[in-house]
This record gives sequence, structure tokens and C-alpha cells, in this order.
Amino acid sequence: MDANGRKLGGSLPVPNVQELVKEAITEVPPHYVRADQDHPFMGDDHGTSLLQVPVIDLSKLSSSNGHLMESELEKLHAASKDWGFFQLINHGVSCSLVEEVKLGIQEFFKLPMEEKRKFWQEEGDLEGFGQAFVVSEEQKLDWGDMFFVMSQPRRLRKSHLFPMLPLPFRDVLDEYSSALQDLAVKILHVMAKALKMDTKEMMELFDEGTQHFRMNYYPPCPQPDLVIGLSPHSDAVGLTILLQLNEMEGLQIRKEGKWIPIKPIPNAFVVNVGDILEVQISEPIYIHGLLVK
Repeated sequence: MDANGRKLGGSLPVPNVQELVKEAITEVPPHYVRADQDHPFMGDDHGTSLLQVPVIDLSKLSSSNGHLMESELEKLHAASKDWGFFQLINHGVSCSLVEEVKLGIQEFFKLPMEEKRKFWQEEGDLEGFGQAFVVSEEQKLDWGDMFFVMSQPRRLRKSHLFPMLPLPFRDVLDEYSSALQDLAVKILHVMAKALKMDTKEMMELFDEGTQHFRMNYYPPCPQPDLVIGLSPHSDAVGLTILLQLNEMEGLQIRKEGKWIPIKPIPNAFVVNVGDILEVQISEPIYIHGLLVK
């Protein structure tokens, strides 16, 4: 959920990694080799096994049991302050809707290339198929494909993108967009309570907010140790609500100088407190998408 409707920038056109893999390559093209980045270890040692992203139960945050609610508010405050991340359970978004979204995204990325070209990024724009913030022909690329589209407010949806998505995926994504907008409002309300601030003041920050969907696909890689699925970054938004389509441990965050893998919980969202809504965080929160075999 963005704090305003500002333009997010553009990106140069890049090859489609999914199509590249179809050529049965045995070596990674030089543009994708990431010697410039560390490749975090994905095992359970190196001191990371005891560090786990906090889990927040949204149902407890609206409980009539005052003690239960206050305890969960304290957990939320600590998670936002010390981690900037948490997994959200009992969030109220329909499980059947979430499954429809997962299926729709999978089918969308399976579209033939001629269909995907209709949704390709235009010059100077981030929305559509491509990669984010590619500004140079020499720039190293992520081993993954992205589809990025504005979803809220509806009046700002580009006519050649969201309204042209295939059915029933378009309708499912529209319903999901509304559900996540409602969820974001609930999260902001409880965050305001955790900070003991006026909820009205918190919501005023997002009166003209926007919502975007970013869908990432990471194809199999012949040399996974040489590539990065998603470059390390912080999210320059208010909130990121992440839905992972499977239980592969690929997402990592930087904590206490180490890359910590997030072990996804079934039927949970991973919530990132973005730069705009940074809550007393002692250091920037960086996200790392690592490809694993």
C-alpha cells in the first residue's frame, strides 16, 4: 500500500528468463552472473536456525479479551521495531480466494509469449512484464520475471493492463485487491494502537494511497549458485503484503548481520513494514530473494 500515487519510475526492456530457460541452456548468460552480491547460505546453521520472523495473530488483535489483545499488540510493536517483518495468521482473507489467486498467477505466467507481449512494459514505465529499475544495458539482471500492475484506486488502472487480464483471473485479482486493501487498513489500525497514536492520524497518511501487485516468477536455473532471484533492497512503500505460492524457502531478510530465511507458514501472509512506515527500526530492513535448487 503506497502513501501516494507518485510515479515509480521506468525500466529498460530485458529478456524473458522463462523463455530463456526453454532453450535448455547449461550455463548462465553473463548478464545474470552476480559476483557483485553475496549468496546467503540456505541451511539451518551459521547461527540462523534460532532466528525466526515473528508470527502475529490478527484475530487476537481484535479480541474482546483485553489481556490477550494487549499481549499481541506488544508482539506487533516488537516485530515492527526489531524486525520490520512478521508473518500474519488468521488474517480474515478467504483461503479459497487465496488459492484462486495462486492458481491464476501460475496460469498467467504459463501464457504463450505472444500473449505476454500484450502486457509488456512500455518505455519509461514499470508496469507490465519485465524487471524493475533496469537503467543500463550493462546492468546485472535478476534471475526472474516480474509482472507489475497498479490495482487501486481503480480509476488509475491502465486500460491495456489490469482490465485486459484474462478471465477469470481478472475478476479473482479484483476481488483479492479489495480484500488486501481492507486487510491493509486493519493492519494500519492495529499498528497505530501498538504505537499508542491516533488511528485517524495513521490513516491520513494513506488517504490517497495506491496499491500495486508485483508477481515474481523464478524459473529453474542451471547454475543457481551464480544468480540472484531478487536483488537485496528495502521496500519504498507503506506496507508490503506478500503471498508465497509455495513453501520453498527463498525469501531472506537481513537481521543482526545475517541473512535469515523466512520459513513460510501455510495460509499466512508475510508483512513488511516499508520505508514510508518505518516504525522505530534501528537499521534498514533489506530483502533478499535467493534462488535455491
